[in-house]
Amino acid sequence: MANHASLIEKFKPYIAMICLQFGYAGMNIITKVSLNRGMSHYVLVVYRHAFATVSIAPFALLLERKVRPKMTFMIFMQIFVLGLLGPVIDQNFYYMGLKYTSPTFSCAMSNILPAMTFVMALLCRMEKVNMKKVMCQAKVVGTVVTVAGAMVMTLYKGPIVEMVWSRHAHTHNEPIPASAGSAEKDWLKGSIFLIIATLAWAGLFILQAITLRKYTAQLSLTTLICFLGTLQSIAVTFVMEHSPSVWTIGWDMNLLAAAYAGIVSSSIAYYVQGLVMKKRGPVFVTAFSPLMMIIVAIMGSFVLAEKIYLGGILGAILIVAGLYSVLWGKYKERQAEKANEILEPIKGGENGQTILDDIEANEVELEKVSANKKAIVPTGNAITVSVESPLEKMMPIKAKEAPKA
Repeated sequence: MANHASLIEKFKPYIAMICLQFGYAGMNIITKVSLNRGMSHYVLVVYRHAFATVSIAPFALLLERKVRPKMTFMIFMQIFVLGLLGPVIDQNFYYMGLKYTSPTFSCAMSNILPAMTFVMALLCRMEKVNMKKVMCQAKVVGTVVTVAGAMVMTLYKGPIVEMVWSRHAHTHNEPIPASAGSAEKDWLKGSIFLIIATLAWAGLFILQAITLRKYTAQLSLTTLICFLGTLQSIAVTFVMEHSPSVWTIGWDMNLLAAAYAGIVSSSIAYYVQGLVMKKRGPVFVTAFSPLMMIIVAIMGSFVLAEKIYLGGILGAILIVAGLYSVLWGKYKERQAEKANEILEPIKGGENGQTILDDIEANEVELEKVSANKKAIVPTGNAITVSVESPLEKMMPIKAKEAPKA
């Protein structure tokens, strides 16, 4: 049972991040449908983080009322910037990019997230690279391969690959629309928006990891990020949207998109990411983002009848290979850190003397004591046992006389 428990504990971060990618994939599909029906992405961001705040605030108030750290001005400013990076910049630019492109393309562009996060982590000295070590080579090569796979999906389409479930939905010879030129411009505009969103997303991971070092109440931190993000998003929406009708929402896909994105992709996602980030760091968390693109590509072909191209399949293979390389490098790095923690002597004493040195010296002294500890001296019919020690001398102990035959 103990082995099973330790195995489950070991794989918890992997399972959590994989489940999170399924949640993100569902958000992309539902949100795309809602945006296609005319919902303002500014209003969607407001409702999304309002739902997130309401859903997670009760847990933060109940579970962390005794362990919540003291709020300082510096921590508040970090949380304020987190709300600006995530709910405002990241989400608004991502939704604009999603509106002009497709869910699969948006996820493909988001796969530069591990590379951006890795570079930011290097600049913030949260990651170390020693190219002489295989684990560091694996992380760098995996990041490059992952980005290459995303670029293959973006720049190369190739022929349509017919799936069993989409064989009757797609046709090979489709007429080219008259607005193909404007569509290409919108595609480029959408790509730029997605790159800006991914840059803000990477910054969110780095700053969240830094903030968690001082503000350790993860639920409270998530609640504050969503709450401040809601207020900031309301201010942005009032500036960008001047018609009161954009705030109208009913029991339809718009409400489902806002509730799903808020509860799953904001409150739960921020909380789970923070927990995993405490143990494995921001690079480990973002390394799973390429899986979302593969899930979205499959779900998009089901729900939105999106076409699956050969370039997408080749890119997905590269992305999985790169993801495995990054995770392998992070796993080996973690194993090396654990080994160093066990073997590294604890500094103590004077002149750089270590506790391990003291232990070894004591062991040598004990061996000397045990060698000279007993000296047996025969005295007629009695046996005298003398015990000598460097610390104290004990009186001779006389054993009972052996019975005569």
